[in-house]
Amino acid sequence: MLVDLALVNATVATMVGDGYGLVTDASIGIVDGRIEFVGQSRPAADTTVDVGGRLVTPGLVDPHTHLVFGGNRATEFESRLGGATYAELNEAGGGIRSTVAATRFSSTDELARSAALRLGWLVGNGATTVEVKTGYGLDLQTEVRMLDAIDRLRGGDADLHVTLMAAHTVPEEFADDREGYIRLLVDEVIPAAVGRADSIDVFVETIGFSADEAERILSAGRAAGLGVAVHADQLTLGEGCHLAARYGARSADHLEHADEAAVAALAEGGVVPVLIPGASSFLDEAARPPIDLFRSHGLPMAVATDLNPGTSPTASLPLAMHLACVRFGLTPLEALRGATTAAAAALGLDDRGRLAEGLRADVAIWDVEHPAELSYWVGAPLCATTVVGGSLTKDLR
Repeated sequence: MLVDLALVNATVATMVGDGYGLVTDASIGIVDGRIEFVGQSRPAADTTVDVGGRLVTPGLVDPHTHLVFGGNRATEFESRLGGATYAELNEAGGGIRSTVAATRFSSTDELARSAALRLGWLVGNGATTVEVKTGYGLDLQTEVRMLDAIDRLRGGDADLHVTLMAAHTVPEEFADDREGYIRLLVDEVIPAAVGRADSIDVFVETIGFSADEAERILSAGRAAGLGVAVHADQLTLGEGCHLAARYGARSADHLEHADEAAVAALAEGGVVPVLIPGASSFLDEAARPPIDLFRSHGLPMAVATDLNPGTSPTASLPLAMHLACVRFGLTPLEALRGATTAAAAALGLDDRGRLAEGLRADVAIWDVEHPAELSYWVGAPLCATTVVGGSLTKDLR
C-alpha cells in the first residue's frame, strides 16, 4: 500500500468508540485527502512525517463562531467589570448594536483582514473546521459584504462552514418596525445568501427574536435549502429548544437556562447541544447548562469558542475545552469529543471528527502525551501542526 502522506511514530486518539480510541506506536496513511489507514504498521508513502511520539487527534471542529466583525468591545468589558450586565449594555445601544455600527463602517478588505487574523488564532490552536456566522450587518448590503469577506478566507488552513445570522437582533432603524425587518430577511437577505451560506441561525431570546418571529425566519431559510441552528435559552428560558426540535435543527447553542422539557425536545429531535463556556465565563453567568440532563438523555455535547467581540473573545478550542471542564463539569474525554465528533455532528458533517478509514484527513498533532492534557493546560501553545484535507499546514519543528 502506497499512500500520499504517512504520519508515523504517533499516539493516536481516534475518537472511535466510547473512549479516546488510543492506538500507540501508530501510523496514519492518507490518500487523496482521505484517511486510508490507521494502525500500527507503517505504510509506504510519498511523504513520511515522523511525529516523534506526539499525540495525534482528529482536527478540532469549532461549531460556533462570529469570526467576522468590525472593531472590538474592550471598553464594554471594562463596563461589565464595573457591574453592567449584557442586557443593560444592549439596551443602552451597546452590545451587538455597537459592533453592527463598526461592521457597517468597515470595508470588505478590512473585515477579511481582521477575520483572517482571528482565524489564524483558531487554526494555531488545532482547529481544522470552523463555522463562521454573519449577523453584524443586519442590512442586506453589509450581510452580503460579510459573506464576501468569508469567501476570501476560503482555501486556507481551515474548512469553513457558513451560517447566515442576520436574525441576531433587530437593528435600530427597524426598532419601531420589527415586521419590516422580518420581511427584509425573508424577502431579500435569505435569498441573497442561497448558495453562499450552509445554514441559518436565529437568536431566540428576550433581546433577540420571539419564537413566532424566529419560526417565520427559519421557515424561509429551510425552504431556501439552508440547514437550521438556534441560539436558545442563553439568558432566559424560552421556546428556542422546542423550535429547534420542530425545525430539525442541527444544533441548539448556549442553553444555560434550558429545563428538562427543553432537553427532552432536543433529544427527541436529534438536536446537538452546543456548549459555550467562554461566554459563560466572560459574562460570569451564574446559570450553567444542564449537563446531567444532556447525559441522561444521551445527547452528545459539542464545545465551541463562540469567538465574538462582545461576550466571548475566545480564540482557542483547547481553552474552551478547559472551561467546559472546570466551569460546566465535563470530563476531558467529553470535552475532546465535544470539539471533534459532537462538534462535527452539530454542523451536520459526518466525514470528520474521528480518525478512521474513508474519513476526511483533518488531523491535529500536539506537543503532549495524553489527550487529557488538551483540557488540562491553560494557555499553552500545544498544537505542533495540523493536516487539513490531507495537506500538512506547516512543518513539524
